[in-house]
Amino acid sequence: MSLERVDSVDPSEVYDYIVCGGGTSGCVIAGRLASDLDVKVLVLEAGPDNADLENVHMAGGWSKNFDSETDWNLVTEPMKTIDDRRVKLSRGRFLGGSSGVNGTLCIRGMKQDYDDWGLSEWTGEKMFEFMKRAETFHEKDWHEADKSVHGTDGPLHTEPHDLAPISERVKESMIDQGLPYHPDMFSTGETPHGCGDVPRTVHQGVRTTAADFITRGHKRENITIKTEVTVDKILFSQDAEELTAIGVAAISTNGKKVEYHARKEVIVAGGAYCSPPLLMRSGLGPKEHLEKHGIECLVDLPGVGGNLMDHVLCFIFYEVSEPNLTNDHLAYHDNAIASTYKLYQEKKSGILSTFPFGIFGYARLDERLKDSELWTNAPRQGGRDPMGLLPSQPNIELWNTELYGGPKQYTDFPVDHKHVFAQCALLFNQHSRGSVTLKSKDPLENPVIDHNYLSDPLDMLVLSEGCRLANDIVMKGKGTKDVIKGSWPSNLTHHANATREDWEEHVRQHATTCYHASGTCAMGKPDDKDAVLDGRLRVRGVRNLRVADCSSVPRVNNGHTQMVAYGIGEGAAEMIKEDAQGSLSKLTSGVAKLAV
Repeated sequence: MSLERVDSVDPSEVYDYIVCGGGTSGCVIAGRLASDLDVKVLVLEAGPDNADLENVHMAGGWSKNFDSETDWNLVTEPMKTIDDRRVKLSRGRFLGGSSGVNGTLCIRGMKQDYDDWGLSEWTGEKMFEFMKRAETFHEKDWHEADKSVHGTDGPLHTEPHDLAPISERVKESMIDQGLPYHPDMFSTGETPHGCGDVPRTVHQGVRTTAADFITRGHKRENITIKTEVTVDKILFSQDAEELTAIGVAAISTNGKKVEYHARKEVIVAGGAYCSPPLLMRSGLGPKEHLEKHGIECLVDLPGVGGNLMDHVLCFIFYEVSEPNLTNDHLAYHDNAIASTYKLYQEKKSGILSTFPFGIFGYARLDERLKDSELWTNAPRQGGRDPMGLLPSQPNIELWNTELYGGPKQYTDFPVDHKHVFAQCALLFNQHSRGSVTLKSKDPLENPVIDHNYLSDPLDMLVLSEGCRLANDIVMKGKGTKDVIKGSWPSNLTHHANATREDWEEHVRQHATTCYHASGTCAMGKPDDKDAVLDGRLRVRGVRNLRVADCSSVPRVNNGHTQMVAYGIGEGAAEMIKEDAQGSLSKLTSGVAKLAV
């Protein structure tokens, strides 16, 4: 058991709050807590500072951060349901975390998604306000924004994305195939079946990241940022059978062991893959699993590392017959990338100044699935479909890429003056659940991750039908049907004749992650035996310890998780301040009574 008295260490290494993880939620929390200049906040980040990482700030260079020291280099276990493939789970390992490598997309989901958590602290109304609080939205003349849902003074700068010609074509096809256009639907959260524009975390050609909450114009003297420091475990004291978090033990990049102590709280913000191992190494988790690794179980929390969710995604590639509809000519043809890079360096413009995703859509699939026995015979509850969704929530998300590209396994680049894009389908509210477990108690060793993708037959049915719809939009929609030359690469079966069974095989071969890992330290009500946290993000059975990141999500939203991570950071900071004020009020009241 790791017990230590706060007054036994160097006073310079004692802080009010210690934030373990300088990723999206962690930076938001630290920045907001430090607005009280009387508190000292420490941020511990395993990776380097992002200030000089060009491929963070240049959104088009995102993939150059992977497979290196700026990537956690996580890989799943082989999964039978996707042909025993392992999937690379690239995550940002630097200050700002995955906010510096993601697709820059601000897709909040639906308010109902958060109401479905069943926690009064995190209703849809509250979550949308938290997400709004983080943002400063910059308008563009062509975009019809709903100003009421956008923030105006947050450190996160966002703006709409200017569509490439192929995206305008896909937009026309989406509308033609029954997905009406609602410009700001991904910010309002009110349209489960339609298409619209997605704000991006890019402004004036530069990606904005969570690190901006504690650096640049928001750096404060009362925040200490220590990079290249890996947190090993949480330190505790125990009094009258009550466990209290008092600090952390960490390891610097040169192998030096050091301890940092907290007067008020320790906040774990390592994300869905890294937060559970930190809790488990500290003795908080499933007792049997901890004992297997020689770790004394201080609090038996069976839910730690379970309930792993993600949004499974499929890319479908097409070659187009007309030149320059896509942006391939600016990246792959001849030596175009050199002039493209020069344009970015000089003017912060061009395709490297943004992320190459185009128009987005949500779709309900009730009508398309009515001929499926699996769908029609599956149990339904309370007016919800077999996936557990209300008619106000989408089954899938669709979008197109603006040139060839995707996860790093896609290497059939159109270098010979050809032009290619992908139509993508993403599954919502999947039933399959995975796990994150320890490989060892070495803090420098990555955990064992099994996403268990598509193990539930309904997941496979809905995603494969989503692929069919994506293909119908491209092959039948009036904006694209006359410019499709065929599948890419050319040895694939032409998609126009593919059956649902064909699409299931496509999914098995090509399903991949959307990097939306969630749920492994989930919040829950008191009667939920698998909940790790209460509704205020406090770890069960421990005082002064919270987990605040996407691992805390009970059920992943029907959108993307970037804005969820910002929202959780904003909400957590508010709750921490409220609880600190409540403790101060109790102390003041107690002192007053003693005085009387």
